[in-house]
Amino acid sequence: MSEHKATIRWQRTSPDFLKGRYSREHTWTFDGGVTIPASAAPAVVPAPWSNPAGVDPEEAFVAALSSCHMLTFLHLAAKQGFQIDSYADEAVGLVAKNEKGVPWVSLVTLNPKIVYGGGKLPAPADEERLHHLAHEQCYIANSVKTEVVIGRDGVSPSVPN
Repeated sequence: MSEHKATIRWQRTSPDFLKGRYSREHTWTFDGGVTIPASAAPAVVPAPWSNPAGVDPEEAFVAALSSCHMLTFLHLAAKQGFQIDSYADEAVGLVAKNEKGVPWVSLVTLNPKIVYGGGKLPAPADEERLHHLAHEQCYIANSVKTEVVIGRDGVSPSVPN
């Protein structure tokens, strides 16, 4: 159906690679031409071997899930006649250890704040249905085993994968 590309580049900058003392800073370049500085998460690799200013893979994963959910939600809302004026999400990913002791992003909580406009406003049941449909149709959510939930004022009804 479609193809998506990213070029990841890293270059050794210190003589101590074999001792584990090397920078984890690198770049991500996307097919549209945007280059983003990236690094290991400081929680995984402490400074000076990581750079907290760079995007880490865990953050990017959370952002990809949130962005895909939002774009799908916007599409579905528009098709059902709900005008959205703004959508903001402070998504949070949780890294835990699996049954083998290997860390993984086990949970992502989406916290969308949506402002509707126009004459047709969704009831809470409409909004819940839209979130459920958006989750079912999101390409990224369909590609991972991470649990994704929608948080509302401390309540996190599960939207299972």
